[in-house]
Parts: sequence; C-alpha cells; structure tokens
Amino acid sequence: MDIKKLYDSEFKLMELIWEREPVSAKELSLLAADRVGWNKNTTYTVIKKLVEKGVVNRGEPGFICTSLVKREEVRRAETENLIQKLYHGSKKALFSALLEDEPLSEEELSELRRMIEKR
Repeated sequence: MDIKKLYDSEFKLMELIWEREPVSAKELSLLAADRVGWNKNTTYTVIKKLVEKGVVNRGEPGFICTSLVKREEVRRAETENLIQKLYHGSKKALFSALLEDEPLSEEELSELRRMIEKR
C-alpha cells in the first residue's frame, strides 16, 4: 500500500487509534481533548482527512474507527521521506549526522555494529 504523507495532527490521531482500535469517534475526541487539547470539531476534521486518505475506516454504528495501515508501515514511509528530503536518500549521511550529534557508549556502538552485521 502506498502510504500518503501524514501531517503531525494526523499522526497524533493515528497514534490514538492504534492504541485503542476499534475506537469510536466520540472516544477519540475525548482522548484528543485530554492528550492534545483539541476540541471535538478538530478531531472530527482530522478523522475525515484520514478517511479520505484511505488510512482509517470509519464504520457504523457509532462511527467506529479502525486503521487501514500499520504503525510500522507509516514509520517506514515517514523515515524514507525524511531520508530523501534531508539527506538526498543517503542512509549513510543520516547515520553520520546522528553519530555526530551525541556521543555513544561502547555498549551502544557494539549494538549498532551487531545490527549492521546482522543485515
């Protein structure tokens, strides 16, 4: 499935859906009010956008929302978009930038080596 770009507000709501699905639109509006500070109209507008993008199904009765994409699919697509946008598709450049920013312990470096060798 081709994952369309999710804006921050859409991703925030998707996180709530993944946590609770199947979840009613009403419950989502209460959760979003509590966690994000949104009003009911904002939540319903974002649900509508997610439905239009084909990443959420809103069924009857009770406007029950379920995801049509997995969290990991969205993470992977967003990561690829970020690497493409900021590093011209170079994973090496991304890793280089990450390693420059923060010193890593020997344990962390060993774990990264193991992960790379495992591929």
